[in-house]
Amino acid sequence: MKRSIQTLVLLVVVVVASGCSTVPITGRKQVLLVPSEQMIAQSATSYRGVVAEGPLSTNRQQTEQVRRVGQRIAAAVEQYFRDQGHPEQLKGFEWEFNLIEKNEPNAWCMPGGKVAFYTGILPYTQDEAGIAVVMGHEVAHAIAGHGAERVSHQMIQQGGGYLTSFLSKDSDYHDAILQVYGLGSQVGGILPFSRLHESEADHMGLIFMAMAGYDPNAAVGSWQRMAAGGSGAPPEFLSTHPSDETRIRKLRGYLPEAMQYYRPQR
Repeated sequence: MKRSIQTLVLLVVVVVASGCSTVPITGRKQVLLVPSEQMIAQSATSYRGVVAEGPLSTNRQQTEQVRRVGQRIAAAVEQYFRDQGHPEQLKGFEWEFNLIEKNEPNAWCMPGGKVAFYTGILPYTQDEAGIAVVMGHEVAHAIAGHGAERVSHQMIQQGGGYLTSFLSKDSDYHDAILQVYGLGSQVGGILPFSRLHESEADHMGLIFMAMAGYDPNAAVGSWQRMAAGGSGAPPEFLSTHPSDETRIRKLRGYLPEAMQYYRPQR
């Protein structure tokens, strides 16, 4: 039995160590157990389904505005990685920006640069700078590989569950141990990483919008409007997102760095 346990532990260590990567700009080390090519291919298929279902907005002005901001940020990000000598960071990216008619304050970017904005978020963004705040944040999720990292964390959590089950199989408290592991890994692992991803996307997003010529100071007002329009949220330690107060405080802290990249549009 001892040899089986050692083998399982060694396997987990090898798998995790082999999947280490580094997030651009922030330099944070992350574990990626899923190839980016696989994530991008799956996301492209899912995105086509979302766009086909739509409905896409018929408001030409708003659609063009979202696409214009998206293209400016995409161009700035591409230029940044060329300047850094790492254009391969965007391998497989094929940018696409669509505005979907849906009364929900939401936007997202899939791996590979497939972006969707819902019309319900536009009252909060208000103008191009506000759209750039959200666009930069969502693009940052894709650049940082947060989707693949979330899948990797779920794989590790599942593997830990198998190991916990194996080690406790002869215990009278087997079911209780598994319940404690499930709750502990969620509250102590999955949720904190989710909040970390949101803060990291805020950080990187400010820099991306600044690179594209949008004033990152607009972020504070945009998130304040979204916070004011939001409904009740669970306690921060049980949430996938930082609290509004935490998010806005951290945004203010990121601004000095982001302003170093800011070059006003001509």
